Amino acid sequence: MDLQLRLADKTWPVLNKVMGGHARVYRMTGGRIGHRFPGVPPMCLIDHVGARSGKRRTSPLLYIEDGDDVVIVASKGGYEKSPAWFYNLKANPDTTVQIGSEIRSVRARVANEDERARLWPKAVEVYPSYQQYQDRTSREIPVVVLEPR
Repeated sequence: MDLQLRLADKTWPVLNKVMGGHARVYRMTGGRIGHRFPGVPPMCLIDHVGARSGKRRTSPLLYIEDGDDVVIVASKGGYEKSPAWFYNLKANPDTTVQIGSEIRSVRARVANEDERARLWPKAVEVYPSYQQYQDRTSREIPVVVLEPR
C-alpha cells in the first residue's frame, strides 16, 4: 500500500467527521455554504440508502454536469474497493442530489463504456487527482450518471 493510502487509512475517521459536518452545513444553509470553495470544484450532496442497513445517508462529492445529468466519480482515493455510497446507489438507485439550493430527484446508474470514455476526461479536467487515483488502483473507477426522474 503506498504512503498516501496508509496516511488516508489513519486520517479516515477524522475526514469522515469533517465530511459529515460539511454535509450538515451545506444542507442547513440551503447550499449557500459548502457548494463552492475557492480552488475546489463544486460539491453536491448525494443522498443514499444503505444497501444492508437501510439507513439514509448523505455524502458531499465533487460533480460535473453533463446536459441534464449530474456525474459523480466513485474514486475513494484509489482504494481497491469503491466507496460505500456507490454500492448503496447500485442497490437503491432512486435518490436525490442537492446542487447549491436545488434538490433534484435522480436515478443513479453506472456509465456504460462509451459514456465513461467521454466523461472520464471531463472529470479529470475538473479534478486532476482522479487520474492519480486511477493509476494507483487495479479497478476501473466507476463513473456514475445521475439522470433526472
